[in-house]
Amino acid sequence: MTVCLSLLVLFLILNIMTFCVFWWDKIAASGGKRRVSENDLLSLALFGGSLGGWAAQRLLRHKTRKEPFRARLAAILVLHAAILSVGLLALPWVLAGHVFNS
Repeated sequence: MTVCLSLLVLFLILNIMTFCVFWWDKIAASGGKRRVSENDLLSLALFGGSLGGWAAQRLLRHKTRKEPFRARLAAILVLHAAILSVGLLALPWVLAGHVFNS
C-alpha cells in the first residue's frame, strides 16, 4: 500500500469515527445519558476528523447553535483545508525531488 493510499484510509477512518462519536453524543443528549465532552469532540476533529464532525453537525443537526463550539469546529476545518492546500501545492516539488535534493 502506498503512503498516499494509507493516509487516505486513515483519513477516512478518522472521519467515520468522528461522525459516529458525534452521533453517539446526539443520542445521549436525547436520552439524558452521559455525554461526550466538547473538548473530546473538538480533539477528534483536530486530529483528522474535521470533515466527519462538520458532516455530523450538519446532517444530525447537533451542536449547531452552541458557541464557541461551532466557531472552533469551523476554525479546525479551515486549518485542515489550508494544510491540505499547502500540501497539494508542494506535492509537485516533492515528487520532482526539489525539496530533498537542495
